[in-house]
Amino acid sequence: MSAPSPRAAKEQAELNEALHHHEARQWAEAEKSCRRILRARPSHSQANLLLGRILKAQGKDDDAIVALKRAIAVDPKSIDAYIVLGLLLQRHGKLADAEKALGGALALNPDHAEAQRGLGGILFDQGRFADSVPLFRGYVAQIYSQPGGSGQWQGSAHKSRHDREQRDYLSATNPDIANSAAFFHLDSGGRVDGHAVNPDKTSGKIEVAWQKNAPQIAVIDDLLTNEALEKLREFCWRSTVWQRSYSSGYLGTVPELGFACPLLAQITEELRATYPAILGDHTLTRCWAFKYDSRLKGINIHADFAAVNVNFWITPDDANLEPESGGLVIWDQPAPIDQPFEAINNPGAAAEKFLQESGAKTVTVPHRANRAVIFDSDLYHKTDHIVFKEGYLNRRINITLLFGRREGAPAHDHDHDH
Repeated sequence: MSAPSPRAAKEQAELNEALHHHEARQWAEAEKSCRRILRARPSHSQANLLLGRILKAQGKDDDAIVALKRAIAVDPKSIDAYIVLGLLLQRHGKLADAEKALGGALALNPDHAEAQRGLGGILFDQGRFADSVPLFRGYVAQIYSQPGGSGQWQGSAHKSRHDREQRDYLSATNPDIANSAAFFHLDSGGRVDGHAVNPDKTSGKIEVAWQKNAPQIAVIDDLLTNEALEKLREFCWRSTVWQRSYSSGYLGTVPELGFACPLLAQITEELRATYPAILGDHTLTRCWAFKYDSRLKGINIHADFAAVNVNFWITPDDANLEPESGGLVIWDQPAPIDQPFEAINNPGAAAEKFLQESGAKTVTVPHRANRAVIFDSDLYHKTDHIVFKEGYLNRRINITLLFGRREGAPAHDHDHDH
């Protein structure tokens, strides 16, 4: 094997230097190193890709896009260049171009986990939740199906307690899952035949009230058909997707963690069709689920960065030891429109002071199985007092679907759960 030429050796040394500066987050030095390589050889694929990453890290997005496109032109098989470019285009709301870029990565490797997650997020941002579901599920299956990959038995004490309860529950129904080293399972959560959402039993009166009343708050009982409710419960009980642990005592999951199934997409589609005057042309912009520990607290006062909030509960009623609580408390005063997401989502004492000074009144909606509370997402709200029975199947589970975007929010921005 012949030794590399002096030019090649110098080029590799400069690339190593650029990589070192990149890892150290020394962006200016890393950029200089890459540009020295590219002045001598503009077609250097690794240098173009690395320069794109460096420029992106510095917020020089337009230049980064140019560098990444050049990296792909030089090396059409650069999966990483497609992914970085796609996510950068997504950030700027260029979703069709972002989809094309991530599609290029998956054309090269259909099982590439990060490309699956990236394209799933882009399709979600386009309002194509059903199309994103298999991509999110494919990503999660690859990441969490390896021994220790799911992160089970790690984190807070209340997460460990939940995971033990879930393992015991699965031991009775599917011991292969419970005894596996990975302890990973995604239930199918398939669509149901016929309807998943019950027809509007008020014959449109609830939509008329929504349009006339202020604040906009609607309570809908028997939201889902019995088949859909039972199937969604099984998905939430059986799937090992509860990976986010919150200090107050609850666990969370989002589509990127496996909270994605065809049934959930069906419910979303049918909600918009059943209540068009409420949800209108709003697409789903975010969704999540929380599962609670009956010994601990729920979510504090906050508002959501969307137009309409659909919040519903699926835990059986006999689990709730205080039937007139355990639901949601909503204030009739919205969060100030000029407040950023961080301010309205982690308000603490400031929100309490604001609500007190504004004379805001509360509406308390008790927990009921299969009850939905639909309200203007600008309204401050919090979890009501929780007193549920002990036991895995008695844990309170609420599902939140956010539709539309808060006035003034960037079209491509969708915020994570609380």
